[in-house]
Amino acid sequence: MSDEKNIVKSVAKAFAVLQAFGPDATEMVLADVARAAGLDNAGAFRLLNTLVMLGYVERVPDTRRFRLTFKCLELGFNAIARSDIRSLARPLLRAIVGERIEAASIGVLDGHEVVYIERIQAGLERLAVDIRVGNRVPAYSSAIGRAILSRMPLEAQRSILEAAPPRRLTDRTIIDVDTILAQIAETGRLGYAFSDQETVTGLRVIAAPITDVDGVPVAAVSAAAPAFGRTEQEFLADARDLTVTAATRLSEAVRAAGGMAAHRHSP
Repeated sequence: MSDEKNIVKSVAKAFAVLQAFGPDATEMVLADVARAAGLDNAGAFRLLNTLVMLGYVERVPDTRRFRLTFKCLELGFNAIARSDIRSLARPLLRAIVGERIEAASIGVLDGHEVVYIERIQAGLERLAVDIRVGNRVPAYSSAIGRAILSRMPLEAQRSILEAAPPRRLTDRTIIDVDTILAQIAETGRLGYAFSDQETVTGLRVIAAPITDVDGVPVAAVSAAAPAFGRTEQEFLADARDLTVTAATRLSEAVRAAGGMAAHRHSP
């Protein structure tokens, strides 16, 4: 068999492993993965280890189970197939976007990054902003990241921020960890996070956390608009209530659905 055919065969097996996971099988032990993918245990084990190394699969801490990561979104896989948070969020995001707010999103924390899992965008072309589902941004500079972190213990916040030392993305990016932690603490008091051109020059973003029945953050909802043409206070007046209300409604939906509507990652 040619090398090309071997590669195709290996890729097909890797896809079979990834597709073994689904709404009713979000976490599985090796034998279950092998059975669902039509492989023997040894072959499934090798592929799982490779996918773990590449970041598409992770081991569930303190268990023998595996699960998909949000990196699978980059390949078009639905790593949150068991969740309906995206469908719940769409009408709320559409209600946020209008003449004064040009984009609204749902993001989750994956390690030290935020992954966008849903987005409605009606503008921002002037800023050359093209954020799509699956895109990643650093948690430290993003309103979504700080909103999620604000509902986590301080030691977890610091661990995530120090895992990948902050670097300057714009001339407004804050890179001192203690200053970022102070911002996160303020977010916890206010109930929302605000990023003024810290990730993208010219873009202001506000975000509020979505929490489960135990108060654990599972995601955050954000609203964004260009910084030019109005003040920070005007932007907050336009976006704050819409964003916080959407986060509150989604948190209620998550709790009503059984406590969790998005894949929860351990730091």
